[in-house]
Amino acid sequence: MSDTLRGKIAVVVGGSGGIGAATCEKLAQAGATVVVGYRSRRETAEALVKSLSGTGHTALPICVTDTASITAFHAAAVSRFGRTDILVNAAGTTTPVGHKDLDGLTDEIIDEVFASNWRGVFATIRAFAPLLKTSGQGVIINVSSIAAYKGFGSSIAYCGAKAALDSMTHTLALALAPEIRVLSVSPGMVATNFVPGRTEAEIAKAGAATPLGLVAQPSHVADTIYAAIAHMPLSTGIRIAVDAGRGL
Repeated sequence: MSDTLRGKIAVVVGGSGGIGAATCEKLAQAGATVVVGYRSRRETAEALVKSLSGTGHTALPICVTDTASITAFHAAAVSRFGRTDILVNAAGTTTPVGHKDLDGLTDEIIDEVFASNWRGVFATIRAFAPLLKTSGQGVIINVSSIAAYKGFGSSIAYCGAKAALDSMTHTLALALAPEIRVLSVSPGMVATNFVPGRTEAEIAKAGAATPLGLVAQPSHVADTIYAAIAHMPLSTGIRIAVDAGRGL
């Protein structure tokens, strides 16, 4: 695996988070040079860069809800590397609201969830698409969720935003072919602190209830992202679940 992605430039937005960091590690192990996109955890991102296999990696700030920030991030990546072969969109936020609590799902929460999980992803793809096309074998991985199609998740807005993200994946797979493949990788419950207030006990209980009786680790999602990039050259526009069968 160590040479599979050698010579490739991989941009991971949300690279300092649980799934993002595991993805950075996996792609670096495969030989890629990695741009770790972070929102606020500069020290965490820079420590991650130092720990990655290989050399030449860098950490750059980006806020996906701010298009000017995306533009600046893109410019910095272009200035340093001049190309992009892989784009992983792993950033996003959520605010838990019970699905029956219609009044609790305020306009502000809805707007934030859609801005971070859909608009920001689109704006990032829009910025990097020309470079990915120039690569000739560009790959975009959108980190989605089985909440998009199973009707359970941290909020109705989160379910809707991820469903819209999957629709974007499908549509852009058609629009950007043949130079770029676009795929959704869709975790179920993952052992991270992504959802505020979710406890380790709740995560373990959800894992035990899956057909495989397991909780996905960030490394499982990263392995799937790597496989989609390196070993699925004829796949595009699809979603790949990483959920121990929870969505069945």
